[in-house]
Amino acid sequence: MPTASRQFARVVALAVAAAPLMNCSGDQFGRTFGFIRDAPDEFTVTTRAPLAMPTNFNLPPPVPGATRPQEQSERTKAELALVPQMALGGQTPGDSPGQEALVQAAGPPVSSAIRSEVDQEAANARPKQSVADQLIFWRKPPPPGVVVDPQKETQRLRENAALGQNQNTGETPIVQPKQRAWLDGIF
Repeated sequence: MPTASRQFARVVALAVAAAPLMNCSGDQFGRTFGFIRDAPDEFTVTTRAPLAMPTNFNLPPPVPGATRPQEQSERTKAELALVPQMALGGQTPGDSPGQEALVQAAGPPVSSAIRSEVDQEAANARPKQSVADQLIFWRKPPPPGVVVDPQKETQRLRENAALGQNQNTGETPIVQPKQRAWLDGIF
């Protein structure tokens, strides 16, 4: 019987040793014992500029939360990636012939007061509310702007292209708003 009691003691010891591992799922078990490793997220890993020995030791103490002077901002890094000549310290060359042709094809330069002109045109195009509408507030004002009729506009553009004319030739067709009667919606 001594062998049976030894076997029973071994089984009990093995069960006691394995009991803590019962709650571990396969994934947790592998991570706990190093069988599964997680790679770092490549979008959150950033490089830090190396520390450098200062030329003199009369520097002010660092301020917590302040940006590091030897690191570049994300905007500067993006500009350097787009225009490598800036990274080399050279002057950026003038516009290429392709860029100049693109600017010329865009048309004449825009006036400096274009924003105020567009705002003024939008204010003039906004439909006016009558006094009754302003006092009662039970009708929603119509949306601002002009709605272009898509079918008629497509037809006009195709006709201009077929005739070899400029796209701006002719009147742009608009959808006429429905006229409401004076007492419409009251009854």
